[in-house]
Amino acid sequence: MDDGYRNTNQVSDDYRYQDGSYDTPNDGYYRGGDEPAQDEDAQSDVTEGHDEDDEVYEGEYQGIPHPDDIKEKQKKRAPAVDDEYRDRADLMAERMEDEEQLAHQYENIIEECGHGRFQWTLFFVLGLALMADGVEVFVVGFVLPSAEKDMCLSSSNKGMLGLIVYLGMMVGAVLLGGLADKLGRKQCLIISLAVNAAFAFLSSFVQGYGFFLFCRLISGLGIGGTLPIVFAYFSEFLSREKRGEHLSWLCMFWMIGGIYASAMAWSIIPHYGWGFSMGTKYHFHSWRVFVLVCALPCIASLVALKFMPESPRFLLEIGKHDEAWMILKQVHDTNMRAKGEPERVFTVSYIKTPKQVDEFIEIQSSTGTWYQRWLVRITTTLKQVWDNVLYCLTAQYRMNTLMLAVVWFTMALSYYGLIVWFPDMIRYFQDEAYDSRVKIFDEEEVSHFTFNFTLENQIHRNGEYRNDKFIGMKFKEVRFEDSLFEDCYFEDVRSTETFFENCTIISTVFYNTDLYEHKFINCRLINSTFMKEKEGCHIDFEEDNDFLIYLVSFLGSLSVLPGNIISALLMDKIGRIKMIGGSMLISAVCCFFLFFGNSESAMIGWQCLFCGASIAAWNALDVITVELYPTDKRATAFGILNGLCKFGAILGNSIFSSFVGITKVVPILLASSALVGGGLLALRLPETREQVLM
Repeated sequence: MDDGYRNTNQVSDDYRYQDGSYDTPNDGYYRGGDEPAQDEDAQSDVTEGHDEDDEVYEGEYQGIPHPDDIKEKQKKRAPAVDDEYRDRADLMAERMEDEEQLAHQYENIIEECGHGRFQWTLFFVLGLALMADGVEVFVVGFVLPSAEKDMCLSSSNKGMLGLIVYLGMMVGAVLLGGLADKLGRKQCLIISLAVNAAFAFLSSFVQGYGFFLFCRLISGLGIGGTLPIVFAYFSEFLSREKRGEHLSWLCMFWMIGGIYASAMAWSIIPHYGWGFSMGTKYHFHSWRVFVLVCALPCIASLVALKFMPESPRFLLEIGKHDEAWMILKQVHDTNMRAKGEPERVFTVSYIKTPKQVDEFIEIQSSTGTWYQRWLVRITTTLKQVWDNVLYCLTAQYRMNTLMLAVVWFTMALSYYGLIVWFPDMIRYFQDEAYDSRVKIFDEEEVSHFTFNFTLENQIHRNGEYRNDKFIGMKFKEVRFEDSLFEDCYFEDVRSTETFFENCTIISTVFYNTDLYEHKFINCRLINSTFMKEKEGCHIDFEEDNDFLIYLVSFLGSLSVLPGNIISALLMDKIGRIKMIGGSMLISAVCCFFLFFGNSESAMIGWQCLFCGASIAAWNALDVITVELYPTDKRATAFGILNGLCKFGAILGNSIFSSFVGITKVVPILLASSALVGGGLLALRLPETREQVLM
C-alpha cells in the first residue's frame, strides 16, 4: 500500500466525529485543510533561532533536527521496512484492526453523505442488471416449445437446454463473484453484462442446436455474476439504517424481470409471422425475436453502468485512498444538491486504509512474451480468488458459511423445483383434458375423397381409404391403427404427434410431406413412393396451452409483489433471521395445500401463494449474506452461495419434473421438508441488522 496514507502508531481514535465535523490527528500527514503545525524544535529552517523576545542566539544552527525527532522518524519508518520480515499472521492481525476502524469510520462517512439522488440513480442502474438475471431464468422455458420444433430437439436435448443456463450461472457466480473482490465491482459487473448481452444476442441468430446450447451456456455464465456483484456493490453505498430496506427494494427488479419476460413471450412468440427466412436453411422465427428483446435490460444496464463510479469501500480496501475520497465527495455533493443544500461541505479529509498484505508483482514489458505476462497475471489473480474461497471456510467464517450453504441449497431445491413442477402439472392437466376429448372412428370406409382440412385429436381404427387425396392439410394428434391406404396421394402435408400403426399402404405417393419413416410403426409399404420430403423442422401449430403457461408465469412473478413490499418494510424492524425462518416455514405450510390442487386453477392459485410467501426469505438471504462477510470477501462468499443455489436449482428441476403425472406426494414432501429444515437452521444464524459493513 501507499505508506503516505498510513501511520502505524495511530490509535483507534485517530478519527473522531465531533460537532458535525471530523477531528483528525495532527501527525504530519496530509489530510486537507490547513497545513499541520510544525514541531517545537523545528519551527524554522533558517540558520539563526529566535526566542520569545525575538533575540538571536548566535552560533546555533537550527537546521539540525533534534535527536528525539530522529528516533521518532526511525520508529515510524521501521514497520514499512520490516514488513517483508514480519509474520503474515501479524500483518493480517494489523489489517483486521485497520478494517475494524475503517468500518466504523466509513459508516459515519456514508451517514454524512446521506441517502438521496446518487443512491436512487445507482438503484435503477443495478436494478436493470438484476432484472436481466430474472429474465434469463425464464427465457429458455418460454422458447423451448418453439425451439424444439424449430431445431428438431429430442426429449434429452430439451432437458439439457433447460438446465444449461443454470449450469452457466453456477460457474459464473463463483468465478465473477471472486473476481469482483480483486478487480472491482464495477469492472466485473461490466464484464458480466457484456458477456451475457453478446452471447444472448448471438444465440438468437444461430441455427444449430449445439451452437445455440453453447451460446446460452456462456450467456448464463455472464449473467450468473450479476447477483453477487450487484448486492455487494449497492450495499457499500448504503448506511446501516437503510441497508436492509433498500436491498429488499432492489430485489423487486428480479420480479420485474419475470413479468417482463412473461409479457414479451405472450405478445411476441405466438406471432409466428414475426420473422423471416433465407432459403430453406435459415429461419428467424418469432421466438428468436423474443430472445433479442430479452437482452434489452442487460444492454441498458451495461450502458448506464459506464457513468457510475467504482465502490469506494472496495477502493479503500486496496489502498486507493484518493480515488475513494473523490467518489465519496461526489456522492455527498450529488445528494446535497438534490436536497437544495449545495453549500454543505464534505468535511472528511482523511480515511483509514487497511494494511496491504497481498504481493503484487508488476511484470515489465520486456519480461517474456505478451502471452506469458498475461498468463502470469491470470494465474496470480485466480490463485487469489481461490485463497478467498478457502478463507470463507476458515474457523472465523466456517460455521456461518456452512449454515448459509444449507439454507441457500434447501431454498433453491424447493423453490426452483416447484417453479418447474407447477407448469408441468398444469400441462399434465391440460393433456388429460385434451385426451378425454379424443374422437374415435372405427371401420370407416372412404374413397375418392379429398382431405384439405385439419384433422385433430382423432383415432382411426380398421379403416379403409381408397383413391383418396390428402392435399395441403394438417394432422394434429392423429393416429391410424390397422388401416388400409390404397392408391392414395399425400401432398404438402404437415403433422405433429401423428402416427400410422400396423397399417398397410399400397401404391401410395407421398410428395412434399413431413411423414417420415419413424411415423410408420410396424407398417407394410407396398409399391409406395416418398418424393421431396420436407426438410428441417417446422412450427406447425400454435399451442393454445402456451398462452396459459405465459399467464401462469406472469401471475407467479406478480404474486411476489406483496411479499417484496412486506419484507422491505419489516426487514430492519424484525431482523433478517426471523424473516428467513418465518418465510420458509410459511412456505412449507403452503406446500401441503398442494395436495388439494387437482385442477389448473387450483395449481395456479397455490403457485401464487407459494411464491408470495417465499420471496421474503430470498430477500433476507441476500441481505444477510452481504452483511456477514468483510468487503474483500463479500462478493466471493455471495458467489459461492449463489453458485450452490443454482446447483440446487438443477437438482430440483431434474427431480421434480420426473414425478409429473406419477405422484404428487414425493415433490410436495421433499419441498416442504427441505423448507422446514432450512428454516429452522436459519434461526441459528447471527443477526446482522445492527452491524456495520466490515
